[in-house]
Amino acid sequence: MGLRVELFARIRRDARVEGLSIRELARRHGVARATVRMALSQAQPPPRKTPVRVSPRLEPFKPAIDAMLIEDLTAPRKQRHTARRILARLAEEHAATDLSYSTVRDYVHDRRPVIDAEAGRAREGFVPQEHAPGAEAEVDFGEVWVMLAGVKTKCHMFAFRLSHSGKAVHRVYSTQGQEAFLEGHIAAFECIGGIPTRHIRYDNLTAAVTTVIYGTGRRRTENERWVLFRSHYGFDAFYCQPGIDGAHEKGGIEGEVGRFRRNHLSPMPVIDSLAELNERIQRWDEADDRRRIADRIRTVRQDFDNERGLLAPLPFERFDPGLTLHPRVDRSSLITVRMAKYSVPARMIGRPVRVSLRASELVVFDGRTEIARHPRIVTNGGQSVDLDHYLEVLQYKPGALPGSTVLARARAAGTFTAAHEAFWAAARKTDGDAVGTRQLIDVLLLHRSMSADDVTAGIRAALQVGAVTADVVAVEARRHASTAGPASGRHRVEHEREPERNVVSLTQRRLADPAAVIAGLPPDTRPLPSVARYDELLKLPKRNAPAVQILEEGTGS
Repeated sequence: MGLRVELFARIRRDARVEGLSIRELARRHGVARATVRMALSQAQPPPRKTPVRVSPRLEPFKPAIDAMLIEDLTAPRKQRHTARRILARLAEEHAATDLSYSTVRDYVHDRRPVIDAEAGRAREGFVPQEHAPGAEAEVDFGEVWVMLAGVKTKCHMFAFRLSHSGKAVHRVYSTQGQEAFLEGHIAAFECIGGIPTRHIRYDNLTAAVTTVIYGTGRRRTENERWVLFRSHYGFDAFYCQPGIDGAHEKGGIEGEVGRFRRNHLSPMPVIDSLAELNERIQRWDEADDRRRIADRIRTVRQDFDNERGLLAPLPFERFDPGLTLHPRVDRSSLITVRMAKYSVPARMIGRPVRVSLRASELVVFDGRTEIARHPRIVTNGGQSVDLDHYLEVLQYKPGALPGSTVLARARAAGTFTAAHEAFWAAARKTDGDAVGTRQLIDVLLLHRSMSADDVTAGIRAALQVGAVTADVVAVEARRHASTAGPASGRHRVEHEREPERNVVSLTQRRLADPAAVIAGLPPDTRPLPSVARYDELLKLPKRNAPAVQILEEGTGS
């Protein structure tokens, strides 16, 4: 078209400026006289005629193709004919072996919309929507891959987006089960400080919907626990059409999942735990609030500040998102939940316990009392064990501690510190393996009632004076807690002025080298106790024998 426009312009200029005849203009520009007359009559060249392509080989089979396309009008969406399937049927049923795929594909592409229109099935259109502030939100899950503790792991990202402002909240979990679904909602509600007043849009996720009732509009059979959750927080659910037909009904969250994954999770994050990743995600969400969506004038944060006050308030009580289970504790003080094992206190061996399985952790209860809490294990066959749960068993089986799994895990986690190692080595050197290990276990029991810092300070103080007993550690730990903790008035001044003194084992002080000065105490010059005066009673006359016998029985001589 561009070349013809320029040609028409040159012809019209030569005729206007030089006054050339039609014959001269045709000769100069190498065109027919009819073209010159057309150029002089109009500046816009007429559009070129596209020749109608004729496919004589396809003509005999067009009625058969049309019949297949008409059959598709009532067929399920995923079981309709493709161009490749139509070509295969033509070859099998009509011996059409000379047809090419491109010929059939082009005909099907042009003919299918015509047949749909003739059947009254107009092509679907979309109408732009306005979302009132604080009224609507959208929720979806998206798959993500992370390097978790050195292993490439498939996880699931929960995404929540307010439809008006575009404020989004994301969390990554090891599962997309109902516990993660509920926990993600709670995190989102607490992050935005409220609840949408109209509804939240969803796919037909199994965490919420147990049955889609086709042919009845948007009726669904909902999961009972999901209904309880919605009732607790006071919001309604809007379920989109199943499959690809309903994707446009929550296009905001569909695009949000892809945007966040491309901008923040590419390349794959390298993390030690999902808790670490979710801390990063919270910072990324806050940074994303400064962006502008499309051609908006205000940022996400500015629109959200206007929307925040229109959200419904949160309920007073927080909903427990965990899935309730009742496993039994085995002989190793372990429970099995979803192909993973978790430790509980040894006193629960052989008894059933109540478990709240959450997306990121597992909480164990004995009645209403919490007795254990573990991070949720992602891999099948994994274990999460706590050394504290086995201390009562180790008190009468101290030889099981050195090679135990719980000790190895405690060392790896850093809860069994270098101070504990030093105390254990010193206690075994002084009192032997069994007694020294029991002293260590008594020290570990102190962690149940004291902070780790106080117990560690007590261990260091005991090692400094050479008194490796649990009693010394306990006294020093309590003294450290009283001086390091908050104090006020006269008591605090007295603690600051009191000279530093350490508790010392007097038995070890007496057995030590007299020339050594232990803990700054003066040498003990008192004579050792003696029973020589009691021996004089044995020399008394026989008439006092009953008295002597009584004295001997009373003194144990």
